[in-house]
Amino acid sequence: MLSLNLRNLFPDKKHSVGLDIGSSSLKLVEILDSPEGYVLKSYSQLPLERGVIEEGDIMNGDVLSGKIRQLFNTAGCTPQKVVVSLSGHKVIARRAVFSTMEEEELRQLINDEAANYLPFDDVKDVSFDFQILGDSEGNPGHMDVMIVAARKNVVQSYVDVLEKAGLAPVIMDVDSFALETMYEVNYDVQEGDIVVLVNIGASMTNINVLKEGCSIFTRDISLGGDYITESIRDRFGVTLEEAEKLKIESSRTDSPAGGPRVDPLEHAEPLFAEIERSIDYFRSTHGGEYIKEIILSGGSAKTAGIVDALAQRLNVEARIVRPFQSIVCDEKTFRLSYLEEIGPVAAVGVGLGLRIIDDR
Repeated sequence: MLSLNLRNLFPDKKHSVGLDIGSSSLKLVEILDSPEGYVLKSYSQLPLERGVIEEGDIMNGDVLSGKIRQLFNTAGCTPQKVVVSLSGHKVIARRAVFSTMEEEELRQLINDEAANYLPFDDVKDVSFDFQILGDSEGNPGHMDVMIVAARKNVVQSYVDVLEKAGLAPVIMDVDSFALETMYEVNYDVQEGDIVVLVNIGASMTNINVLKEGCSIFTRDISLGGDYITESIRDRFGVTLEEAEKLKIESSRTDSPAGGPRVDPLEHAEPLFAEIERSIDYFRSTHGGEYIKEIILSGGSAKTAGIVDALAQRLNVEARIVRPFQSIVCDEKTFRLSYLEEIGPVAAVGVGLGLRIIDDR
């Protein structure tokens, strides 16, 4: 039976493929673990029509299965074991403190007292897993634990679609923690460093605060790039495609209708406000610790001016993610300019594709 996992990989070290199923596109990332390090074998992405997935719910499984098969065919990748992820309100991530104990004892305790840790009416309808993060600072004899859970029917809906596409799902990860895996491989982690990973997807924004590479705070915001695009569309009466182009190409460009200039950052204000509130809440609950930097990923991380705007607003250095900088890439197959272009949208998939060795 498929279970939710945070960071445990495949005990048999068998090869798998990362498959990022977003609301607006599918991304396939195949990474090999070689003596020379991690090697990018294949990458492919495919647009997904609106309405196939809404707020994490699969609305048309037949279409989704067909698109996944098409993606694998395009990539020339034989159907096999895949690692996928959930995001948003379909998955719950909670950090908790427990007395120090063995994993099996902890699993039984969480199962027996799940109502104390998971906001579900009937825990029998829930799949959960956990990761012991280490000793709890300031609590001798205790340990910090991250618990992740999702309703079984949600997990099963993804399993059904994947199996119909001829794939074998082996791990159901979480977008925020897939980004954490990507970060650990590609960035140097220094003692005391606090870094904020902000993933702006089409319909959801994930925030994961890392301390020394380990998650200490997560939040999902029900706003993403689609909100900015739709706001531009409604303001200037253009198509969604034209609005998307305006959002990415320039922070100050003429409206197609010859009207006022389009500033995508103006339309991103509600999203900025939610991100700022999340960071303020983190600071207030964690003693106002110094944040080293914000790393942006997701398709809308390429919105014109968004990096500088967030850096100024939050008074923290910000930059675009580089998920391939520590991965060997054949320059003939993957040009540097191409990797820079796809980097923001590929970040979650890279994290999923890296789940190929046992790190326990």
